[in-house]
Amino acid sequence: MATKGDDAAGLFLSGWSCSQAVCGAFADDFGIDRKTALRLSCAFGGGMGHTGNTCGAVTGALMVIGMKYGRTDLDDLAAKEKTYEVTERFMKEFRRRNHSLNCTELIGHDLSDPNALAAARAKKLFHAKCAKFVGDAGEILEEIL
Repeated sequence: MATKGDDAAGLFLSGWSCSQAVCGAFADDFGIDRKTALRLSCAFGGGMGHTGNTCGAVTGALMVIGMKYGRTDLDDLAAKEKTYEVTERFMKEFRRRNHSLNCTELIGHDLSDPNALAAARAKKLFHAKCAKFVGDAGEILEEIL
């Protein structure tokens, strides 16, 4: 049986960015159409627009956590706290599995440097490494949601 982690990894390997793959794999579960989820999460790939910061699989997962628990009423502080608590659990487990939340550290190349980005692409590091990160994000979300 395919898991959400498998779905997310499949979306990534088919060409969507890491953040889009994670967010897109869960969108339907929360009444968000996939096209909207893909659009909202597009800028977060490559550590937020190829800046090498927070991993896109992580930011995509945080969007999913927000879809499930995020507050929509200003006075709903319990929803805000629940969102932060689940976010912390997600990030702790992702870091345990992968040693970092930072794209540059995870891939080993500074994606904000065009030469390093080109080198990572030439080495096919995104397919070699990022599919695992995307799959892990989906798997962790399934466990904690």
